[in-house]
Amino acid sequence: MMSLACSEPPTGPAGFVFRAPGVILRTMPSLEQQRQEIRRLVDDRSPAQAFTAYYALHHDPRRTALFIHRTATGRPDGFLVRAQTGMDLFRPVAVLSVKTEDAAIELFQAGLVANRPYYLVAPLQLGATVNRVLMVTDAEALRVYRLDPNRFEPQLNVLTVSNPAPNGSPRFEIGSNGIVHAAAGVNWRSPNFAEVYVYTEPAARGRGWGKAVVSALVAALLGSGHTPLYVVNDQNAPSITLAESVGFVDTGAREYAGQAVRRVTSGE
Repeated sequence: MMSLACSEPPTGPAGFVFRAPGVILRTMPSLEQQRQEIRRLVDDRSPAQAFTAYYALHHDPRRTALFIHRTATGRPDGFLVRAQTGMDLFRPVAVLSVKTEDAAIELFQAGLVANRPYYLVAPLQLGATVNRVLMVTDAEALRVYRLDPNRFEPQLNVLTVSNPAPNGSPRFEIGSNGIVHAAAGVNWRSPNFAEVYVYTEPAARGRGWGKAVVSALVAALLGSGHTPLYVVNDQNAPSITLAESVGFVDTGAREYAGQAVRRVTSGE
């Protein structure tokens, strides 16, 4: 029998959250203790694991639930993080880090509420398992790029202005008459990395404004000691071209992502 530990408060008998077929879900003293347990499973200095490491180890503990999969001897061998974010209050982020299909299925059953939507990120090699167990829409394979400082050449564009996000993270824009035509900011930021996003209005594309705001953002992140990351759909050639023109290089890491809903299982 495998067991899973969860950071959420118990809702069943003392010491247990619920019992599912073949699974015992028991509470842990604190999220911080759980995070210490899984540190050996994720490298928060690796660009390829940075997204997973951020949500597992650094995201706001008040908005994070961690589900740990264990072997028969009690050794952690995988986990699922469920996190509320400011990007979508009604669609939590779910991040899976596990190697086996059986462990993935058990973590889905333990950590995802049936019929509730999530934005799921999982290892690409488990994409078939995800599709079999969950209802997935807008599925995509993502490439993870990191900035190579040796390839980065700062750009000066007098139209680019700094307009920090409400949480204080850097954000740069080009706009006119109160309309933002291009913007680049940060999706999340850990002690080592920051994931960049960029948006350019369709009518404003082809002017180099996307590259200009990303370049300004990259310079600010490097100045604060963070390595910028750029995550992109592997079919999005224009976005990949933009990233590479700024100095981002492909890490070789791939992720499977999409909007996911767990089906109700018998007995629920």
